[in-house]
Amino acid sequence: MCMSDIICVTNRKLCREAFLTRIERIAACHPAGIILREKDMKPEAYRELAAAIMGICERFGVTCILHSFSAVGICLHADAIHLPLHLLKELSQEQKTHFRVLGASCHSVEEALEAQALGCTYITAGHVFETDCKKGLPGRGLEFLRNVCAAVEIPVYGIGGINADNIALVRDTGANGACLMSSLMVTEDVAGLLKTMEE
Repeated sequence: MCMSDIICVTNRKLCREAFLTRIERIAACHPAGIILREKDMKPEAYRELAAAIMGICERFGVTCILHSFSAVGICLHADAIHLPLHLLKELSQEQKTHFRVLGASCHSVEEALEAQALGCTYITAGHVFETDCKKGLPGRGLEFLRNVCAAVEIPVYGIGGINADNIALVRDTGANGACLMSSLMVTEDVAGLLKTMEE
């Protein structure tokens, strides 16, 4: 049972231990979901990894959200997919019916409204704060996130530079939760990190 409003976004290249071991440790903490965001992989390699991650998530009762590879998701009977907006636009209505959960990455109010109109059940909005993943790019800020949350009727998760010191500010915007990537991939204490993010 999910007891969290935190979604984990993966990056196996940052991981400091066996990747599947890290995913098990994260899943054991019951986040709201795990997005398998490994966009650099070939479809066949991603499919193999996705099958393993879906198995781990199922064991712990955590929603596994595949990323970018919608054909892989359909093939594996995954019920959740997250897409960049340009890939979401290419998804047919028939393809969408394969997924119970459909998410998209948004960087403006206009994109958020478009994602909602295209059938998304949730979106991520960012990057909110400055982050190592987007070095040199200032964060879009809390007002940006507040405006996105006010514009749409679907759940919004903030992403980018979110930590224990600022997550309360993210929640105060009306966001349903937050996404963590780098910190969850590198921390030695997964459970401890997620504990600091609790309300």
